[in-house]
Amino acid sequence: KELERGGQVFFVHNNIKSIFKKSEKLKELVPEARIDVAHGRLSESVLEEVMLKFIRKSIDVLVCTTIVESGLDIPSANTMIINNAERFGLSQIYQLRGRIGRGDDQAYAYLFVSDESRLTRDAAKRLAALMEHRDLGSGFQIAMKDLQIRGSGSALGASQSGHIASVGYDMFLKLLDSAIRDMKGDEVEEPLEPEINIAMSAYIPDEYVSSVEQRLTVYRRLSKVNSLSGISGMKQELIDRFGKLPREAENMLLKIMLRVLAIKSGVERLDLSFNQLTLAFSAKHISDFGRVESVLNKQGLEYTLPRKNTVNILLGKKRKNIAKSLVESKQILSELARGFSE
Repeated sequence: KELERGGQVFFVHNNIKSIFKKSEKLKELVPEARIDVAHGRLSESVLEEVMLKFIRKSIDVLVCTTIVESGLDIPSANTMIINNAERFGLSQIYQLRGRIGRGDDQAYAYLFVSDESRLTRDAAKRLAALMEHRDLGSGFQIAMKDLQIRGSGSALGASQSGHIASVGYDMFLKLLDSAIRDMKGDEVEEPLEPEINIAMSAYIPDEYVSSVEQRLTVYRRLSKVNSLSGISGMKQELIDRFGKLPREAENMLLKIMLRVLAIKSGVERLDLSFNQLTLAFSAKHISDFGRVESVLNKQGLEYTLPRKNTVNILLGKKRKNIAKSLVESKQILSELARGFSE
């Protein structure tokens, strides 16, 4: 695909002893490609000649070691294949990945592992982190993940604090930030975490994403989604990676969609049945409950107010399918969110 669009490829094989053998294998597999080798033990003149040929596009595929991980800016090279990726450090792969995508073309990095079933736990975590943090400017998140995997040293490690391993690094930073704000006397507003109650199965099935590590990564990423476009992007990514979404996974995305809209609407609890939507609004986040009634009246909805800051909204009668109720609930929450942002 890369050669068809006139581009070039880095094939990273970080083993000098077998790099020429790997190059010959690639020539057998792709005889039409012009392939050459670059590694740190070549003489300066030979290495310079190879790199100049690559820059001038006289070479299609550069089989190389990590010698290319920094200092190169070749906009026409936008595909990278990293062989035996489990042997690389997290920051090292991130650095290598930065060699592509330096022009206007879509770039692709493929990480090949020798045997997925034999991956160490840390290697699997490193690869999962790279799949999770793929956006521009992800270096800080990668560094934090690397710190979590390898350990934080004596400054924050078990030898001094003893608790970071128990709560996790992300939670440790949140607790630290909260403690600092409290000491400074700053008012800390707790983020709204709505409770969503719907009678339907919502999870990532084992048979859909078989790897526990990957499932946890998906759950973690979904928990951080804060926009409808983010949900749409995650849905497309799941389909691309694992195939058509099963019903349970679809339901989970729907629940997260309602959570996102609930946060935007100041809702701290949502209960949905076939015929009724109950919304309990946070007094801390919604100071004027009259605006809620105004939006509901504008939509022509039938509702009651059983308790302070709580509303029961009547949905379609005699429904036996939750799907239509979900669609209607989405519309109601969207209007509430829009009403509060105006």
